[in-house]
Amino acid sequence: MGSISKDDVISIGQLSARTGVAVSAIRFYEEKGLLQPIRTSGNQRRFLRSDIRRVSFVLIAQRLGLSLHEIEEQLSLLPQGRTPNPRDWRQISQQMRRSIDKKIELLSLTRAKLDECIGCGCLSLAKCQLYNKADKMGASGATGPRLVLD
Repeated sequence: MGSISKDDVISIGQLSARTGVAVSAIRFYEEKGLLQPIRTSGNQRRFLRSDIRRVSFVLIAQRLGLSLHEIEEQLSLLPQGRTPNPRDWRQISQQMRRSIDKKIELLSLTRAKLDECIGCGCLSLAKCQLYNKADKMGASGATGPRLVLD
């Protein structure tokens, strides 16, 4: 295990116990590239103690609505082989803030469009006087949702 001491690593069972995440989920996270265990000479998985923070981050980020792909992108910014420092986590926080701000913007727009579109009561793409007067979208082949969301 190179310059990493035995005190710096834990087993998959210990990681599971410390995070409350099932061993099968930890293996899944490994498959997805969210965790990169160290293999012993006997081919057993060993995780850095800092992986407790990585798993905790995954759980929190999922609860906040981030996809596994988004989480993987953020975790790729963290160093492998050392415990992330406050600067590392700040970098991720700033990236996530931008992503969350974009989602908030889209949700706010969606809420406003719903109030306008569904609020009018017609619920008809062919007859809508607000977004599709005289079925102009039908003539262009574009669908109503694209007009509302774009």
